[in-house]
Amino acid sequence: MNAIPRPNRFCLLGIGLLMSMLASIAGAQTRAWLDRDRIAAGETVTLNIETDQSATPDYTPLQALFVVSGNSSRRSYVNGVRSSLFAVALRPRREGVLTVPVLAVGSARTQPLALVVAPASAQQPAQASGDVFIQSEADDNDPYVQQAVGWVVRLYSLAPLVSGVLDQPNPEGASMQRVGDDAQYTRVVNGERYNVVERRYQLIPERSGALSIPGASFEGRGAGGFFDDLFGDRGGELRANAAPRTLQVRAIPANAPQPWLPLHDLQLRYVTTPQQLQVGADATVTIEAIADGVTSAQMPELQLPPIDGVQVFADPVKADDSFVNGRPRARLQRRFALVPSRAGTVRLPETRLGWWDVRSGAARWATLAEQSWLATGSAANATSGATASSATGPTAAPVGVAGIGSDGVDAEGALPSRNFWAPLAVLFALLWLGTLVWALQRRAAASTSGRRGLPPRADAPPVMPPAPGLAALRQVLDSGDFGEVADVLCAMARPPATDVDDVSARLDDPAQRAALDALQRARWAGGDGVDARRQLRAAFASGPRWHPTVRVAAEPLAPLYPQRQGR
Repeated sequence: MNAIPRPNRFCLLGIGLLMSMLASIAGAQTRAWLDRDRIAAGETVTLNIETDQSATPDYTPLQALFVVSGNSSRRSYVNGVRSSLFAVALRPRREGVLTVPVLAVGSARTQPLALVVAPASAQQPAQASGDVFIQSEADDNDPYVQQAVGWVVRLYSLAPLVSGVLDQPNPEGASMQRVGDDAQYTRVVNGERYNVVERRYQLIPERSGALSIPGASFEGRGAGGFFDDLFGDRGGELRANAAPRTLQVRAIPANAPQPWLPLHDLQLRYVTTPQQLQVGADATVTIEAIADGVTSAQMPELQLPPIDGVQVFADPVKADDSFVNGRPRARLQRRFALVPSRAGTVRLPETRLGWWDVRSGAARWATLAEQSWLATGSAANATSGATASSATGPTAAPVGVAGIGSDGVDAEGALPSRNFWAPLAVLFALLWLGTLVWALQRRAAASTSGRRGLPPRADAPPVMPPAPGLAALRQVLDSGDFGEVADVLCAMARPPATDVDDVSARLDDPAQRAALDALQRARWAGGDGVDARRQLRAAFASGPRWHPTVRVAAEPLAPLYPQRQGR
């Protein structure tokens, strides 16, 4: 084995030390979170604490509001940084909005957390008897087509579970996707304290009419004692089956706003607005949408209406999906840069987004009020201002053609501080130096091998990355944005396609090409995103169907009697 040359070795050592320092700084944090932020009286909630401290959390401040039990811990090492995860079960002593207090973990402190404790429900779960049973419920028993429905499966067990499999079959005529991690807590039912495993799903009906949902099933083992195993009580083999449920799915109303957006609530607001505008300089407007009952992938893109005399540039959308009160909730933020081209009054018209209120069965409109500013300066210095803006300002695509992305602005819509870029610039400089030294050594090694009669092969075929499978396509069709759908379809082609038009040219199915046209309209021309996603799911249910290609193998030898030119 050849030794690493000294310059490269020193460079790699410096880069490794710098990366270790950055990893240590990034990992040096302590955070806490609850597995649920809303529970019923008598239930427990799990408090998780992740830290790099060597000490254990001090749970003493919890005693005033909670009964603390079930402490557990786990330690791991990531990139040489030690991390510990602590979990503890909390049962509230009273109802109302409680605050999990700040806890000390060595020299670090956790942040306070809010917990809503609702009154205990008088309604007992169906089949609330026996050592183990399953409860399944939807947050809406008569939803609309393409409405996101929260589906919850709860497994009740008197004995602690050692192992097992909880399975929820997918229904026909709807898509079902698991959301988040399982929540574990205890609940008193008929005077007995049960251990509960709660699993959440997102259910989206695809057609109107009766929708039958198969019952969930469980097979596993409970942790029973010697006499429990001997007499078959609260231990050993455990089985449970939930009864199937039927939902009545309603069709899209004739007077519903388009694109069709069935929600429980929708709020639009300005996060940041400028105080004034200057000709040739950019000013930031950040808007936010909070949608109750939908994921970010189902939301239309956030746009501003055209503004006379102003160029508008849009950053990618920052999306945050959560699961609240048994159904999905999406929070979208998008930052826009306004660059006036002339002085005078600038008016941003009112922005409206229509949606359908599934609770009241009525059309609603979320609005952003009209904004106006006075742009100062003159067109004479707009060129110099635009030049400076292009050097330091936004570089995103214009709002008219921007699609929803996966990352965007921070919570306040502000640009990163200069202190952030300084260590990053040093890191890139060191990486560039290491790459330069490595390239020079590879060049020297290549020339040496050439002198020894071992030239590198120029005809070696390029290495083609593996194509994504059908599971990856279905995943982005359910939870990804249209840009991710396009990327996966391009990567599934062999060789990979350059863009969506290239994919469409290679497809042999008219329905799939029509679905791609709907994707492009929804992505760039303000088309119906919900309908485009429905067409894509139906057309690509079995994967892309490509044109059959006939490859003519090249002859290994030259023709024995080559034809003469001119004959």
